[in-house]
Amino acid sequence: MDMIEIIRKKRDKETLNKEEIKYFVKNYTAGKIPEEQAAALIMAIYLNGMEEEETKNLTLAMAYSGDVLDLSGLGNVVDKHSTGGVGDKVTLILMPIMAALGVPVAKMSGRALGYTGGTIDKLESIPGYRVNLTEEEFQAQVQKIGISLIGQTSNLAPADKKLYALRDVISCTESIPLISSSIMSKKIAAGAGSIVLEVTCGDGAFMKTKEDAISLAKSMQKIGKLCQKQVVALITNMEEPLGYSVGNICEVIEANRALKEGIIEKDLKEVIFTLGAYMLQLAGKGQDISKNKEQIEETIHSGRAYQKWLEWIEAQGGDIQYLQNPNLWEKANYQLEIYAPKEGYIQKIKARAVGEIVGSLGAGRQTKEDMIDKEAGIVFYKKVADKVEKGEKIAQISTNKKEMLEIAQKQLLEAIEIGEEEPQKFPTVLDIIE
Repeated sequence: MDMIEIIRKKRDKETLNKEEIKYFVKNYTAGKIPEEQAAALIMAIYLNGMEEEETKNLTLAMAYSGDVLDLSGLGNVVDKHSTGGVGDKVTLILMPIMAALGVPVAKMSGRALGYTGGTIDKLESIPGYRVNLTEEEFQAQVQKIGISLIGQTSNLAPADKKLYALRDVISCTESIPLISSSIMSKKIAAGAGSIVLEVTCGDGAFMKTKEDAISLAKSMQKIGKLCQKQVVALITNMEEPLGYSVGNICEVIEANRALKEGIIEKDLKEVIFTLGAYMLQLAGKGQDISKNKEQIEETIHSGRAYQKWLEWIEAQGGDIQYLQNPNLWEKANYQLEIYAPKEGYIQKIKARAVGEIVGSLGAGRQTKEDMIDKEAGIVFYKKVADKVEKGEKIAQISTNKKEMLEIAQKQLLEAIEIGEEEPQKFPTVLDIIE
């Protein structure tokens, strides 16, 4: 089979057959297809799309490019996945809650992609935390304490791991067939019985409109149905950063505070409680969504969720002293407080701009080989619709790149719009696709 012909077909908006897709996935995974040819095909898919059958075949080829876990012995594993956003620390908070409520959590997560953060990068900011467990260690930990979260292993959907990184560095992240096949291939390979998806939309998401987000959700539901998996999708608003922090250490600190003290920003809480309620429903732990949210509230306030968080992190080698006393974390060499230039109401905090600023401070990647600065980030003291006085502190920038301070200050003030009228505050959960 000829890789150049496969590229030409997709370039010319033709449909790839199952054998051509399998050939590409198998040989790219094995290192037999040069990066430039793989990049050309991915760019052609990005520009011209894929039909439903092509997307299904790509998903299954990636899922079966390596091992496929059998988690049936762990009980009804319900996985959760987000299509990405800015300030998204949902997994860090939600997963120990689910484990404390008896839902087995056996989850693989990704690294930073484009201007969005990655759960694995955040967990690695906890000193000692091991993201690379063997499959045996992974399953044994879930059996023992009910939760384990690792990076995508080399043996599970290795094709997706390579393509995920490639898409990032050639600016081909925002594509429905590529996103849906990437997500669902990992879920199929990881062995989850049911899946709850958070499909973000808006300024800080890959899907810019609610309509596109619904299309992506339905694409993934169709793939799930073909693989006999229940899939529920939440459509969520990513016009402003989620919660009050964006960065690695600062998001772990925010997640820790939410679990320890029950202090959760309203938008973040809405997403966590709704996702969790549907996870409980799919796990057979409660069919009433409102009552499921009450279960989640009680689990946080009783301290059980926080204890499970500590147990999970410690089981994977993390030093929980940093969670018990967040002051132990190293701080970036440079901090700069940002003050409101005038009185009024916060009209917008442009999520994508914030994600890009945080990336430039050191918290993101420009190439696959880039190191993440765990200390870089932005903490907000005000959210959209909040009243501010002139000169009031609205955010703080942290970085180890002194040369970025003034640039980041200017960019952040441009990303925060202040006006006289109090704006309408829209809900964070926009729709639910069951």
